[in-house]
Amino acid sequence: MQEWLTQTAAELGRGIEAGEICPLALTQTYLDAIDAHPLRDRIFSAVTHDRAIAEATAAKARAEQGQRLSLVDGVPISWKDLFDTAGTATEAGSDLLAGRIPETDALVLRAATSLGTVCLGKTHMSELAFSGLGLNPVKATPPCVHDADAAPGGSSSGAAASVAFGLAACGIGSDTGGSVRIPSAWNDLVGLKTTSGRLSLEGVVPLCLKFDTIGPLARSVEDAAIYLGVMEGTSGPDLRGSSIKGMRFADLRTVAQDDLEPTIADAYADALTKLRNAGADIIPLEVPALQEAMGLSPVLFTAEAYGLWRDVIEAAPHLMFPEILERFRSGKTFSGPDYVAAWAKLEQIRMEWDQATAGFDGILCPASPILPPNMQRLQDDHDYYVRSNLMALRNTRIGNLMGLCGLSLPTGVPSCGLQILGKPDCEEALLRVGAAVEQALA
Repeated sequence: MQEWLTQTAAELGRGIEAGEICPLALTQTYLDAIDAHPLRDRIFSAVTHDRAIAEATAAKARAEQGQRLSLVDGVPISWKDLFDTAGTATEAGSDLLAGRIPETDALVLRAATSLGTVCLGKTHMSELAFSGLGLNPVKATPPCVHDADAAPGGSSSGAAASVAFGLAACGIGSDTGGSVRIPSAWNDLVGLKTTSGRLSLEGVVPLCLKFDTIGPLARSVEDAAIYLGVMEGTSGPDLRGSSIKGMRFADLRTVAQDDLEPTIADAYADALTKLRNAGADIIPLEVPALQEAMGLSPVLFTAEAYGLWRDVIEAAPHLMFPEILERFRSGKTFSGPDYVAAWAKLEQIRMEWDQATAGFDGILCPASPILPPNMQRLQDDHDYYVRSNLMALRNTRIGNLMGLCGLSLPTGVPSCGLQILGKPDCEEALLRVGAAVEQALA
């Protein structure tokens, strides 16, 4: 049974379908692993034992009757602590929301449950989702799978840890500037950032409504595709027959390859070599307007975040981690006209991006330009924290600014992810590309 803890969700689902795996035994195996894990309380903010057993029991009965609701009916997964969960504390990693217990599930959680997924519990995260590092001295900082002293990546830090440490078959997170892709990259998982508006945000604690997205952190591209479908109430895109031969990729040079750490640069170069050897055509790409778009980030993200949270924050600022508090408060320096002008400029740049990238199957760059930074230094050195947070999110933020969907894939080098950016609302095409790239990198 212990081998179940490292299998993909799709493999587990097929095992249930074949009668080789009992959903109740599978869920109990995961719950036992969670309860026995020495870092459990750093990964999970709540473990929903009773709910998980009840859902697994129902899945077992459906399997025995040949009435399964989906491929992953009976497979246990985790949910980031900003998805409302009926009767379970949902605090978005912040003492500002301490004791907040929703009465109903978030819409995507309801959709997933209706297709048989088993909810193991809620995972820790960066405070109010406003950091790409995953450091949270207020609640808990989940571990990085490769380095006990390093940050895990955020803000979906616990979601990544739950999968990387074999405590969930998949973790559902959110991505506003890279919060699915960074922890996926640093913990060698597949992370899918969906297009803004693709998945409902009803019942999800917000950060920036114009940029917030939902996505899975998984062990394979197939799993990412399945859970995209599950949250939409469908079976997900068909990835069969995807091949990298003849695919045309852009090697994004503007911004995305500035100041890469040597290990990252080497891993990225090796990944491109593997893709070329598998038959892909890779062409260097410069998009000069992207530099200007990156400069709009402070007003676009912080003004909206502070606007949404100002009253709650200023009622009890002492409850916050000072670095996160400072980042929120930076939004007060921008005016309404600043915000409107920035969005108008960004829409213009998005059109330039669309024209420059129209002929490619995907846009490639390193998921993160840096490796996971040291947690103690992040707490001791303000400048190091600020620089590390900005650098961690720099490449992923391109996808959010340009309104794209995106994937982070493991390269085979620890904590070095490969990012593939796709066109808006084209997750199906991106996932087929991702499945082909995954095969080439294996």
